[in-house]
Amino acid sequence: MHLWDRATDPQPWIEPATMAAIDRDFGLTDLDRMLAATGMDAAVLVQSSNSLPETRRLLAHRSARVAGVVGWIDLTIEPDRQLDTLDTGGFARLVGLRHLVHLDPDPGWLDRPEVTAALIRAGARGLGFDLVVRAGQLAAAAALAARCADVRLVVDHLGGIAEAGDPRAWALDLRELARRPNTWAKLSGLAGADPLRVRQAFDVALEVFGPDRLMYGSDWPVAELGRGAFGWRVTVDALLARLSRAEREAILSGTGSAFYRIGR
Repeated sequence: MHLWDRATDPQPWIEPATMAAIDRDFGLTDLDRMLAATGMDAAVLVQSSNSLPETRRLLAHRSARVAGVVGWIDLTIEPDRQLDTLDTGGFARLVGLRHLVHLDPDPGWLDRPEVTAALIRAGARGLGFDLVVRAGQLAAAAALAARCADVRLVVDHLGGIAEAGDPRAWALDLRELARRPNTWAKLSGLAGADPLRVRQAFDVALEVFGPDRLMYGSDWPVAELGRGAFGWRVTVDALLARLSRAEREAILSGTGSAFYRIGR
């Protein structure tokens, strides 16, 4: 999930007329309320802008509710130097990195050799990488996973299925991505999607990744544009109802804890 203070981390993508539900700041008090409403103990904070100062601010949060931070660095310029500046002075722990690939002006960002090299260096430090991509970028994500076989990669929002024009092509590309054992998927970004598409997408993701590589994500506060955090959790519980208790616990907590190495 995300926290933002727009005085320091503007969110220019928020359109007040159509996104009134999230047209404000979100802080630790809001996080406490959301977790209580959804029955969760803690959350991983995820960057919402390609900003190193934002990552430093997220790491500075003092709260037992913050299990870790997925931050941002410029992977194309001296990644080790940037990571060294994030290893000390924070209260929360850096558990991964993310880049807004789906918004990057370079359509070939995932293919850049310096990005591959930087991710291999980050992986050697124990960091995972969140792939926030559109459905049409899944093939490039699979190629990246093949080049970075020792780096843990998780595709956010089930690889953009909510906006995919061709669900069949999405399913084929997600299956290809899942063939790489270093890939996981995040059940998120679907709080506003058609219920039938959510069910179909979940069935595909469960088949190709299994409970041990599939994790629940609230995508809050963006989820408030759809069913909301509580409504999304109800939806997820319904999706998981036919699974065993161990499988449900894996998706809701265990897989995410393992991927982000929470508690290590």
